[in-house]
Amino acid sequence: MEKELKPWPALWALVIGFFMILIDTTIVSVANPAIMKGLDLGTDYNAVIWVTSAYLLAYAVPLLITGRLGDRFGPKNLYLIGLVIFTLASAWCGFSGVLPGGGIGMLIAARVVQGLGAALMTPQTMAVITRIFPPDRRGAAMGLWGAVAGVATLIGPLLGGVLVDGLGWEWIFFINVPVGIVAFILAMRLVPKLPTHSHSFDIIGVILSAVGMFLLVFGIQEGGTYDWGTIVGPISVWGLIISGIVVLIAFVVWQRYNKKEPLLPLKLFRDRNFSLSNGAITTVGFAVTCMALPLVFYFQTVRGLTPTDSALMLAPMAVFSGVLAPFVGKLIDRINPRYFATTGLVLFALALFWYSRLLTPDVSIWWLLAPSALLGIAMSGVWGPISTTATRNLPMNQAGAGSGVFNTTRQVGAVLGSASIAALIEGRLAVDLPKAPGGASPSEAATGTVLPDFLHAGFTQAMSEALLLPAAVAFLGAIIVAFWAKPKPPAWGPNAVPAAAAGTASGADAATTHGSHAAPVPVDAVQHGSHAADVAPATDLAPNEQPPHGLHATPVD
Repeated sequence: MEKELKPWPALWALVIGFFMILIDTTIVSVANPAIMKGLDLGTDYNAVIWVTSAYLLAYAVPLLITGRLGDRFGPKNLYLIGLVIFTLASAWCGFSGVLPGGGIGMLIAARVVQGLGAALMTPQTMAVITRIFPPDRRGAAMGLWGAVAGVATLIGPLLGGVLVDGLGWEWIFFINVPVGIVAFILAMRLVPKLPTHSHSFDIIGVILSAVGMFLLVFGIQEGGTYDWGTIVGPISVWGLIISGIVVLIAFVVWQRYNKKEPLLPLKLFRDRNFSLSNGAITTVGFAVTCMALPLVFYFQTVRGLTPTDSALMLAPMAVFSGVLAPFVGKLIDRINPRYFATTGLVLFALALFWYSRLLTPDVSIWWLLAPSALLGIAMSGVWGPISTTATRNLPMNQAGAGSGVFNTTRQVGAVLGSASIAALIEGRLAVDLPKAPGGASPSEAATGTVLPDFLHAGFTQAMSEALLLPAAVAFLGAIIVAFWAKPKPPAWGPNAVPAAAAGTASGADAATTHGSHAAPVPVDAVQHGSHAADVAPATDLAPNEQPPHGLHATPVD
């Protein structure tokens, strides 16, 4: 008798670790001044910026590879290994100021290791969801996953402000240790071991993808630091970016002509909704990263709010998104997700445009809570529908690969957004700030210090204009999801439609019938209570591969 699968406890165990990862992408931003003071960095802003940049770089670059490793060695195994690395590296970060030889260099090194741990974990969360929830019951699960992603973008700066103000900068890292231990215990107990799939290891693909992603992400992420010019000698920012694009094109060509199994199965992109969802999540990652910086600069520099208070100004977004996203998730199992995603992204763009129009040096602070609430409503209809649509038709033996692609495009969008908004803010400050003897320069204005009153109007105008960029990108995302195809009938699960009846298979690819149920049990199937016998075929088959027979057709890792 198979052990009954309990997908919801497994999901809750996974999102604890996922939430911790995402918080660490933003929590350090409010701690930078305290880190500079605690490590005696003086005014070395470039060094402290690398505390965040190193993490994001180590996080983004390996995602394609780690997603595929989850398919090969089991998503639970990769998740637990990544969680251990992440938790130990968090402790290392916290002690980096007091360990022998410690300092900013050790902190940056620890953040790189932390980012690698996060890269191992992230694709596995989506892969497990894809493999334990039937396609037509995945909406609520992805709604929760998406709500976690949305809320974490706010909680990071807020929690960071509280911890830095109350305990010191080290505790933004120490807090991960008990959370990581709890997440490990829960994942060990609640996350099921799923069948592994034998994959050849595409060494050339691994090298090309890693080099290409590193060059591209590093160039975009650090472009502003080097004024988009020369880094050292003949190496320039644009040289790195162009080289990264060329290497990634070579990677795609290699994937196309690799006679063995490629690292990235290009056939995933034959699914229209998967391709469009990756484009959409890129715009979401871009816009979410973009929107926070102008608002936080305005709250702190013009209105004089503390980091904690400025984060609280976005609290309505977190509340509405966290409350509504699970309800939207349940609805998208019954209603076309396109309607929710299109509406959500349009509202996202309108909320940012509303912010842009409201920002003045003396607007009532209470008025600024209204577009924050609209942002929360918008975000509740964004993460879940896009994630669900991206994964709905993924073959289960490629769930990790698909998840790796999805998370990579999201992270690349975030890096693009971060670089773009920084460049735009600098450019608008140069135009909008008045030239006055003894007045603050644009670069000084952007450091977060309180400005003289006569600079408030120009600074606010620059932040208002900067918000139009994420608004435009969010609207572009709405256009992309409007072209989603209608969801196909689920390929497996209690409500599955046999392939032949759905008109999606014929000849050698048609499902083999098994008595009255006309469908084999999927390779990943674990009994779901009384409905186990109704489970229909998985999309876990390579072309011309014979379907498995029975629950134990593939060994469990």
